[in-house]
Amino acid sequence: MKDLIKKIHKLDDVKIQKEAKLMAPLTLAYMGDAIFEAYIRNYLITKGDSLVKALHKNAILYVKAKAQAEIVHELEKQLTEEEWGIVKKGRNQKPSSSPKNADMIDYKYATGFESLLGYLFYDGKIERLIEIMEKSVEIINEKNNN
Repeated sequence: MKDLIKKIHKLDDVKIQKEAKLMAPLTLAYMGDAIFEAYIRNYLITKGDSLVKALHKNAILYVKAKAQAEIVHELEKQLTEEEWGIVKKGRNQKPSSSPKNADMIDYKYATGFESLLGYLFYDGKIERLIEIMEKSVEIINEKNNN
């Protein structure tokens, strides 16, 4: 998965890395959402799940707003000041839509979490991005006893 993320993000693209700090938090969240979804789907497939219905049901446990809010709260003390600042910027954005299956506070923290993932991706911090996603899986697995 790490190699795929590196291929998608051309690490030699310094311009994007410089612009990462200036990107809108919701733009970062848009990419962070896609990266996390792909990471979770790959995790579940490599874990052995094969039926699409089961894959989808299990993926929701990780990618729903409530789970992402739990992840970001659990990780807060492990994040750098810069990383937590990105989470807060994402959290404080006015959502473009209202959440369907989550309360607004969880939705905002989930947006902050996704903003952080998008930021790490565009800033070229791929190792840190993978580390946070791995810890995220551990957090949700512990909560769900998987």
